[in-house]
Amino acid sequence: MLKIAVLVSGGGTNLQAIIDAIDNGMITNTEIKVVISNNKNAYALERAKNHGIEGLCISPKDYESRAEFNEAFLEKLNSYEVDLVVLAGFLVVIPEMMIKQYRNRIINIHPSLIPSFCGTGFYGLKVHEGVLSRGVKVTGATVHFVDEGTDTGPIILQKAVEVQQGDTPEVLQRRVMEQAEWIIMPQAIDLIANGKVSVVDGYAVITEYLMK
Repeated sequence: MLKIAVLVSGGGTNLQAIIDAIDNGMITNTEIKVVISNNKNAYALERAKNHGIEGLCISPKDYESRAEFNEAFLEKLNSYEVDLVVLAGFLVVIPEMMIKQYRNRIINIHPSLIPSFCGTGFYGLKVHEGVLSRGVKVTGATVHFVDEGTDTGPIILQKAVEVQQGDTPEVLQRRVMEQAEWIIMPQAIDLIANGKVSVVDGYAVITEYLMK
């Protein structure tokens, strides 16, 4: 059984997609041990509570320094003994010591087709604003392992989404979530839970994978 921690900062729509996928059998052999947010008002914590999942807030604002926060955060995370950390809209920089300890055991969802519209400054609506300002015809989402860079870790899954004429950043954001993020994040977790993802020479390799 894969034990996961889901880290969130806001509404938790990707968290809900994961919860629903576990309930309907799209994700197998997986249990959410804890939901952690840096924002005590995050609706994601309410989603966790409504589903009987432990949720807690650990905020940098409650510590004198970022180093103190990082240490406390990692200590708390370690106490749950999870196998995989899932970043589902978590707007806190992951400390290097955590990346080292959880090497190839942290995954993130990014709302574009990496390496396009990613890296420093590209998060949330800013990604979709960038897509529309450049006039590209296809965008999408990417699930990747987290390394020391920003959106630079090995890519696990990607799914393309059409950009339509007249799209606003908000409309495009919703379509990318519905048509890509909420599909490939559960798929990636299920693959990992069933031992079908490995990292070889810096690339994520998927074995025996059939799209559901």
